[in-house]
Amino acid sequence: MTVLKVTNLSKSFGGIKALKDISLEINKGEIIGLIGQNGAGKTTFFNLLTGIYEPTSGEIEYDLDKKITSKDLKPHKIASYGISRTFQNIRLFQNMSVIENVLLGFHSRFKYGLASAVFRLPSYYKWEKEKYNHALNLLEKFNLLDKKDEKAKNLSYGDQRRLEIARALAAKPRVLLLDEPAAGMNPNETKELTSLIRWIRETYDLTIILIEHDMSLVMNVCEKIFVFDSGTLIAEGTPDEISKNERVIKAYLGEETEIC
Repeated sequence: MTVLKVTNLSKSFGGIKALKDISLEINKGEIIGLIGQNGAGKTTFFNLLTGIYEPTSGEIEYDLDKKITSKDLKPHKIASYGISRTFQNIRLFQNMSVIENVLLGFHSRFKYGLASAVFRLPSYYKWEKEKYNHALNLLEKFNLLDKKDEKAKNLSYGDQRRLEIARALAAKPRVLLLDEPAAGMNPNETKELTSLIRWIRETYDLTIILIEHDMSLVMNVCEKIFVFDSGTLIAEGTPDEISKNERVIKAYLGEETEIC
């Protein structure tokens, strides 16, 4: 089943073309890697998928419970459609506690109305209790339960990355976008992240799309890779195919050497 279909997608900023006629398809349950040098257009692509930017031309189509096209992709609606993301630069609320950060991830799924919140009706307390228990469960799975009352800014870098992913999962997504999840991690943390990404896919039955520069992570965890270069899609294939693709090698290294 195709979860995401992108057709002739382009984005220009003034006279600069950040993306040029990108077309690709992603199937349900896949772990997909997007790779390319800085400035290749990867984060612009994520920003288009999540409604932060509007396409200059082309179409984005999610096929979840219903077809969601470019005109429906607005930042305030995107999470309710089942699409969550993390960011290249960690965007936690640093002075809020760990559990408060996770609780904010439920914002798109409130089940009570304004009257229930204002007058503190039973439906309000029931949903708040369910939400709190779900947050505790997520923190336990991410080995952060013992730090639930600490401020986010006091966590290690690796823990902050895990917290951001836990918050994204609070929205119960069906498509999870991870923007450089291994950035700033040491080799041991990256190895743990590789296992975590596989576990997330299996546990939550998700499609995962990640942007990453750490090729060891990409090659170990992704089933399919799309390669961006100067705003264009220059290759797609399995990790083995991409590691031997001469055009990809030249774009990365300027020489014919296999990507490890």
